[in-house]
Amino acid sequence: MLLYSHSISMGGKTDMVVVENLYKKVTNGDISYTYFYRLVKSQISVSMYDEFTKVQAYGIEIERQDISNGSVIRIQRDCVDNISPQRYKVKNLIKMLYDNTVSPIHMIDILGEYIDEYTSDFDEMLKNIVTC
Repeated sequence: MLLYSHSISMGGKTDMVVVENLYKKVTNGDISYTYFYRLVKSQISVSMYDEFTKVQAYGIEIERQDISNGSVIRIQRDCVDNISPQRYKVKNLIKMLYDNTVSPIHMIDILGEYIDEYTSDFDEMLKNIVTC
């Protein structure tokens, strides 16, 4: 596991920061596949009582690099940002993806139901802000 932090500019979107990166290498014949599973953090603005409040949100980016004879021949990448404000939940999803060597093209198939379920975490966070 490699831990580091850097910003990713998403052309008009709020910058995301990579806060954790897991990687693994799988070799199949002459081609090796390097997978990167990144925990990303950003801030989103949510409307609460006609005012905008910034909330921290976590997401996942997966990248796969196909390497043949020392050269990258293909890169596939997909990202789902703003999955949950609960870091541990998103870290658990990354661990599941990593353990099963899920490729970027299958990420949304695997995460879809979790993402739907975790959207309520933002509502819970806003309720906690109001009651504090």
